[in-house]
Amino acid sequence: MQKWKEYYLKDLSRYGSKKIDKEKKRFLKYFRKCQFLSNKLSSLVNRFLFKKIKQRLNIEIFGKTLIGKGLYIGHPFGITINDGAKIGNNCNIHRGVLIGQENRGARKGVPTIGNEVWIGVNSALVGKITIGDDVLIAPNSFINCDIPSHSIVFGNPCIIKHKDNATENYINNKVIIE
Repeated sequence: MQKWKEYYLKDLSRYGSKKIDKEKKRFLKYFRKCQFLSNKLSSLVNRFLFKKIKQRLNIEIFGKTLIGKGLYIGHPFGITINDGAKIGNNCNIHRGVLIGQENRGARKGVPTIGNEVWIGVNSALVGKITIGDDVLIAPNSFINCDIPSHSIVFGNPCIIKHKDNATENYINNKVIIE
């Protein structure tokens, strides 16, 4: 099986029995193809189609952004992800999320996000920060500091609370990563 298809099918499996609309399916398909296709002609056609679907869904993301298997986009509109960001497996991203770069200071760079992270509506993650595994980022949070694994984080500035299984019942239909 082609690598793009493996990732795409893992992404779709995250939606479980929910009906997923055609636009979201197309977005995931073209995004994964952008990540892995190397043939120049098919890559060019795919990038064009990906650009069109991104415009319709109002998602700003570069096709080569490193995102692991099991990407779940709850509500696609208004999402911006810097092309240098790294996102792990089984992550949920919701409407209005910004994953961005800081251009100066101690946190100059982009976020690295672990596995099984739930990012709530209108949250912003900026700078060279590390988000651990099993982290729940509450809606409307501004994150510009490192977050340890097994945490819930909310507010501005970040308020971090340790919680084992922080994303339990938030991240469903997790894909098994071999």
